[in-house]
Amino acid sequence: MESKQQLARSGALTVLTDVFDKGAYSNIALNHYLAAHSFSKKDRALLTELVYGTLTRKITLEWYLSHYIADREKIDTWVYYLLMLSLYQILYLDKIPEHAIVNDAVTIAKKKHKGAAKLVNAVLRQFLRQESPDIKAIKRKNKGYSVEYSLPVWLVKKIINEFGEDRAVAIFKSLLIRSKASIRVVNPAELEAIKQMTGASRSVLSPVGLVKAAGHFSDSNLFKEGKITIQDESSQLVAPTLELQEDDIVLDACSAPGGKAVHMASYLKSGQLTALDLYDHKLKLIEDNARRLGVSDKIKTQKLDARKVHEQFAPDTFDKILVDAPCSGMGLIRRKPDIKYNKANQDFDSLQRIQLAILDSVCQTIKKGGIITYSTCTIFKEENQMVLKQFLDNHPNFEQVKLYHEKEDIAVDGCLVITPEQYLTDGFFISQVKRIS
Repeated sequence: MESKQQLARSGALTVLTDVFDKGAYSNIALNHYLAAHSFSKKDRALLTELVYGTLTRKITLEWYLSHYIADREKIDTWVYYLLMLSLYQILYLDKIPEHAIVNDAVTIAKKKHKGAAKLVNAVLRQFLRQESPDIKAIKRKNKGYSVEYSLPVWLVKKIINEFGEDRAVAIFKSLLIRSKASIRVVNPAELEAIKQMTGASRSVLSPVGLVKAAGHFSDSNLFKEGKITIQDESSQLVAPTLELQEDDIVLDACSAPGGKAVHMASYLKSGQLTALDLYDHKLKLIEDNARRLGVSDKIKTQKLDARKVHEQFAPDTFDKILVDAPCSGMGLIRRKPDIKYNKANQDFDSLQRIQLAILDSVCQTIKKGGIITYSTCTIFKEENQMVLKQFLDNHPNFEQVKLYHEKEDIAVDGCLVITPEQYLTDGFFISQVKRIS
């Protein structure tokens, strides 16, 4: 009979295999697995911790295992992932006895392939018997940071080049701190009551945000009743920059899953918001979000590539436009650790071309005096400040609108620039331009 903890470990192995071998997104693979299986709150928390913890520390764990496995290509991938998963528990989870970790790993291995159990047992017991290899002994600085903070070397170099070594290390460290649970309160008048009800704290960035070290807000009645929605504090800053009027005609050019669309729609009365995405299943997410929050009558969804907005909508159609652009997502590493291992996210030139093409298209549909907010969930200038500059260079009929925040350290050159170590939020960038002629 499998113990509950063993089932959680086995489940974590299944999810990790989907992420590593099939390219599944960690959050989606985990949610699907949890939805299909019945776990107690405690075991659900353990499974989640094992998946995100192993993903977050993947490069570190691989470095440790390299001292005990001569050639990882010679063992089945699932065996390697089971060793990583087990090592993560030994190194980083204090409350689980080491013998229980080893025993469960061996049992899981036996059930999948009897011959693998011996190897799993040998490697884990050898690791426990011997003194752990010392990461500080790595001579090359960037390699050392890569192993210590589980970041690819190219990303270590890039962050150091962009922010300087001291701030880069602060960013590296912050990415190992687990994400807070963050919500937006839909009716600001209910903020204090919901704060008391949930035991959460006020966000220091968002006037309508609440945060908690951990929590499953999506299971709560407050969520089901549309009184709160899951949204990172930094993301909550986007909609207010548009200074929406009740009768504004608004475009959300890259809308799914719709968190910012429903926030913008909450300001509208006679106004309307058009939310675009490329995929039907993503448009459904926007519609579901709008229905739950009671703003379906304000939002119309449309399947469209944002680079073709000018082909579908006439000049002078919109008062306000949000371009929350497709990006590398490097500001989300804490919440979605698999992002840092995805090679597609390294092509910044290609991403920049897409971002500029979207802005070039949508700007043809904004009214004179109308504003466009451009935002991303990345921390790199190629996708942020450089896109803004290039857009303004190419469009003399637009000027930058300077954005401000009471936290002065995030207001940089008229943009809101948030890096993950400042307030332990997602990394985020928000800028704005206005059509002047």
